[in-house]
Amino acid sequence: MTIDDIMRAAPVIPVLVFHEEMDWVALAETFVGAGLPVLEVTLRTGYGLEAIRQMSKVPGAMVGAGTVLDDNQLAQAIEAGSGFIVSPGLTGTLGRAAIKSGVPFLPGVATASDIMRGLDLGLDRFKFFPAEASGGIPAIKAIAGPFGDVRFCPTGGIRPDTAVEWLALENVLCVGGSWFVKSGDTLDVIGERARAAVTSARR
Repeated sequence: MTIDDIMRAAPVIPVLVFHEEMDWVALAETFVGAGLPVLEVTLRTGYGLEAIRQMSKVPGAMVGAGTVLDDNQLAQAIEAGSGFIVSPGLTGTLGRAAIKSGVPFLPGVATASDIMRGLDLGLDRFKFFPAEASGGIPAIKAIAGPFGDVRFCPTGGIRPDTAVEWLALENVLCVGGSWFVKSGDTLDVIGERARAAVTSARR
């Protein structure tokens, strides 16, 4: 499966930051059942790798590691069962290591120079990050001109009420959203948010 396949598998990718232990298998099942099978588990906390180990076992779930900053974290994420890798930026060292690993890779870009660095490595699918802080929809529309074959997953500042605007853009395949899981939420509440995202994206 390529990174393009993963980006096209669902309109919204939940970006998950875990600050406590939870039933990660049940959470993954909730997202898959709601129609959002692609899940980015960030390595921002110490819970990320174990969550990936458990969630990646759920049938239908496509679980990747986010906030991968270097080749050491890349190796840890792959060992934990990550089906794809997401980074907030792009360096030559990480880019070459990710490509060599064979795991689908979605590096973060915010400028034309970032994109050109990725193209030099043979990449043409990117995370536009931080999306809103980097100029929002006007910025990604402007980028579409010189980079017509490049496709993006905007992440950072995307809200449930703005996701559909991003998804309407030709060069956007999906968006990343961090609004799905909040401390104290039940799985029912999380499932409702996920189903609402799917319904909104189809409008």
